[in-house]
Amino acid sequence: MEDQWIKFGQTVICGLLLGGMYSLIAIGMTLIMGVMKIINLAHGALVMVGMYVTYICSTNYGIDPYIGMFIAMPVLFLLGCLIQKYMINRLVEVDSILPENQVLLTVGIMLVLTEGIRLFFKSDYRSVTTSYSSNTVFIGDMSISVPLVIGFIIAMAFTFLLHLFLTKSDLGKSIRATSQDRDAAVFMGINSSKITMITFGLGAALAAAGGSLLLPLFYLFPDVGHLFTAKSFIITILGGLGSTWGAAIGGLILGLSESLGATYISMGYKDVVGLVIFILVLLFLPGGIRSLVKR
Repeated sequence: MEDQWIKFGQTVICGLLLGGMYSLIAIGMTLIMGVMKIINLAHGALVMVGMYVTYICSTNYGIDPYIGMFIAMPVLFLLGCLIQKYMINRLVEVDSILPENQVLLTVGIMLVLTEGIRLFFKSDYRSVTTSYSSNTVFIGDMSISVPLVIGFIIAMAFTFLLHLFLTKSDLGKSIRATSQDRDAAVFMGINSSKITMITFGLGAALAAAGGSLLLPLFYLFPDVGHLFTAKSFIITILGGLGSTWGAAIGGLILGLSESLGATYISMGYKDVVGLVIFILVLLFLPGGIRSLVKR
């Protein structure tokens, strides 16, 4: 019986730690959805590109993945700004016959990024190994992976700093104002085009950060972005559209659910658990966790 409780406790802790890193990726998506009102299906591809930037820094230059993350983030911020300004913004500024055109554009961007990476790196599975990859810390009789602990701490630090940025800085307040009412924000003198570009870049940078934190834990290949797009979308819906704290909590719930599913059902059904949660939320809690807070 004691071994079962140790197994359960270890499963819960690992799931929450992994979910914290999922949250960081999903917060990037929910920021973009909240401000631009579009579903960015290229988000996972941005995560994947960020992982490859960190991978190159690690394998070619010997830079630790958690340091390489600070190289990947500005690279993806710039890429996100360029995508928004020269691609997505062109659709936003014109009257579109199909409102879904913006979503279709992000699908096209996702395909271009995925196949572009495949052209250079092939479809080989790659991984990053550090000196502490196999290290563990002990909480009682429970052993926890060091990369999980480090990744969670960094992810929560980024989440807290983002909260401070959005609530305390003028630029952050402008992003929130644009998210709540774009027309009113424009009347108040906010440059909405600039804000949307910065927001998309910030979302891409957070995607790169989350991907870099997960790099020591996941295999890297061009199609891994599809997995992170699905997870980010599930978390965003679970947390409530546009809610950064909802996304943070949603990520913890998804990570915990996947960990419990992998341990007590089957590792092969780990990702199915998230899809089941997604369907249940759409059926019984369409507003996500955010709607519970408002009640």
